[in-house]
Amino acid sequence: MSLSPIKLEILQSMLLLDKPMKAMDIAKDAHKEFQPVMMHLLGLQRMGYVSSPEKGLYVITAAGKKALGIPEITKEKATSILAYAPHDKSFHFYATVGKPLSMHAHNLRDFVGKIEKADIISVEFHFKRGDFENWFKGLGDEELVKKTALLKQRNVSGEALRKQLHDIVEQRYRELAQLTGQVFPEDQAAPENEHVHAHTHEDGQTHEHPHTHPHGGHMHNHS
Repeated sequence: MSLSPIKLEILQSMLLLDKPMKAMDIAKDAHKEFQPVMMHLLGLQRMGYVSSPEKGLYVITAAGKKALGIPEITKEKATSILAYAPHDKSFHFYATVGKPLSMHAHNLRDFVGKIEKADIISVEFHFKRGDFENWFKGLGDEELVKKTALLKQRNVSGEALRKQLHDIVEQRYRELAQLTGQVFPEDQAAPENEHVHAHTHEDGQTHEHPHTHPHGGHMHNHS
């Protein structure tokens, strides 16, 4: 089922919001007039792409996400996405090319905490390069890839960028954790001294890894 440009924009805005919202707030986020947005919301609801969990509130559905190219997630897939990544597949924060920071994120929950602490220069650097999208893709999370790409279209920067990235990933983490039955497993955070143990693999052998680039980011550190 094809979508008109304005319906597509509204649906994309609702994907980024990804929670029940008033039509007025959706219109404001999409930078559209209220009346046409209200009309298109009703149309999207008839198409099954939007639902109204309670009067006056609207939220994107799984069918709506599928219309944007995002597949439905299974419990097994959610478990895989949330898995603790080894050091060579974790996200490594850099200040710029060739200047790694001693900060790594091993899974989405870890990323939520680290994105709050990372230097904003590093956040903007990775965001502009598409490194976050590449890492999310490596984890197998197409929804986060799409949301990050949509956020990039909005030309957000500075602390506003940090907050939106944090909120998007935290919301996604909580959604996946609930799906897997792990209700916000606070005890699964990476320890503060994670980098000390990061070279030990599940097979019990210790391997030396360089400070590698974010998955798919093609960033190298020559020392």
